[in-house]
Amino acid sequence: MLKYSELKVGTVFRLEGQVFEVIEYEFLRMQASKPVAKVRLKNLTSGQVVGRNFHSNETFEEVEAEWQPLTYLYSHRGEFWFSEKSNPKNRFKLSEEQLGEVSQFLKPNTEVSALKLDGELVSVKAPIKVDFKVTEAPPGERGNTAQGGNKIVTLETGAKLAVPLFINTGDIVRVNTVLGEYVERVEKSKE
Repeated sequence: MLKYSELKVGTVFRLEGQVFEVIEYEFLRMQASKPVAKVRLKNLTSGQVVGRNFHSNETFEEVEAEWQPLTYLYSHRGEFWFSEKSNPKNRFKLSEEQLGEVSQFLKPNTEVSALKLDGELVSVKAPIKVDFKVTEAPPGERGNTAQGGNKIVTLETGAKLAVPLFINTGDIVRVNTVLGEYVERVEKSKE
């Protein structure tokens, strides 16, 4: 059993019948209150990211997780095909429901990590930061910069992403696939 103070980034554990991975961990100790672990968790079955606070009296069941390197090949009609990195002939498919939100951040020939629990593939983790080409970007509105200004663009995989107003069609942007957020512009389009 894990104590709340033993949680760290990358720890996989079972909570309320679901399997979670710790994405962010912060230990808080306020003056008059008890110490708290402020944690962001990713549900490995649904892909949903949630925030929770844990107190000193809580314990968790640690899960023995095996991470296996895979290569993402392609997708067709909601099926995502992968191969083992060590044996490219060994191919298999996962549905979009099984992958969750990570499916929108997969590019062909990308190396990913797959989590196996009890011999069954549970989750696929893309690299933390991936570069994507912007295929569709509306023009930025003048005067809409009081709050920093964002607009929604479409990436080469079809994913929608909020980016700053200066991003245009053809730009290459870096995306944090865990949080699904824009990080920076890597390359400006030559148009």
